[in-house]
Amino acid sequence: MKRILFTGGGTGGHIFPIIAIAEEMRKRDTNLNLAYIGPSDFTSKTFLPKAGIKASYISSGKFRRYFSIKAFFSNIIDLFIKIPFGIFQAFMIMFFTAPDIIISKGGYGSIPVIIAGWILRIPIFMHESDVVPGLANKIGSKLSEKVFVSFPTPEMEYFSKKKMIETGNPVRKTLIQGNKEEAVKLFSLTGEKPVVLILGGSQGSERINEVVLDVLIDILRDFEIIHQTGMNGFRRVQNESLAMIDESFRKYYHPYFFLDERELALAYAACDCVVARSGAGTIFEIALLKKPSILIPLPESAQNHQVRNAYSYARNGACLVLEEGNFTHHFFLEKLKELLRDDKETMAKAAEIFAKPYASIIIARYILDFLQ
Repeated sequence: MKRILFTGGGTGGHIFPIIAIAEEMRKRDTNLNLAYIGPSDFTSKTFLPKAGIKASYISSGKFRRYFSIKAFFSNIIDLFIKIPFGIFQAFMIMFFTAPDIIISKGGYGSIPVIIAGWILRIPIFMHESDVVPGLANKIGSKLSEKVFVSFPTPEMEYFSKKKMIETGNPVRKTLIQGNKEEAVKLFSLTGEKPVVLILGGSQGSERINEVVLDVLIDILRDFEIIHQTGMNGFRRVQNESLAMIDESFRKYYHPYFFLDERELALAYAACDCVVARSGAGTIFEIALLKKPSILIPLPESAQNHQVRNAYSYARNGACLVLEEGNFTHHFFLEKLKELLRDDKETMAKAAEIFAKPYASIIIARYILDFLQ
């Protein structure tokens, strides 16, 4: 039995591609032991067990690149206590389970596993979702056999050209299997107006929520909205929207704190346009589903990677990029109307050209061939 160990963590952008790769591997070889080592967070604890991936959770830490007294002491604790302890935990788990290979998705949670795996001389393969790699993947690339990348290799400036394999970002196949009729029932859609899906990422976006509330009365005159707010923003959005929307318009607004895999698939099937942050996972989902989109990069993202992701995707006309300085009530509303009036078909075709539907297949095949 082949033993394959995944690592990564911190957000859904790390966990969901792991699940997509695991699903493809199981289609090709049923005699696999698939496991995961990483930090304990909502996404990993919720979705890995459902995917049949045995998870072990370890200590991990971040390196904060901004200066404050709190950040300074947090970095000291993480660098000299949490990460070394995580390396010890990962080492002991792998020493007794003896994985044949490690596949790292990056994120701060992968660092202890990568280092422990390198000490144990376990082959490491890595996937980078973004145009600009984070610190974990900069470290991981030095210790890896190969680096699978999502965006076109000419844009990937950091990694060795000899190590890179362009694959795209693995997307869970269930997300492309949504049914519009089922979505109408689930979300109680009226079918009277174009549907806009607004996504704040797995943790939600306070800034997107604020602008949506600011523009809500005007936007509901022309559109029906499915809005994923995030756990922390849901109550505020729900309460304020109920207070400001006339009763006759409430049927056009559907806020949810989180969309699970089935709900997200149905939301994608129902929508005419997506408004979202520009994490790589979201971009490749939108592209695969050929949805026109407005992307609002997170300005605080590490290495400014969301801005680079968004403009790479926009280069062939697949989306409109609104940086937060331009993400205002009237500008956003006008651009949304313009997109659905004039650019919908052009963007859909450009998204289809950009999409990499076989990413998980390429990675799964490469790994399994390596293990032969």
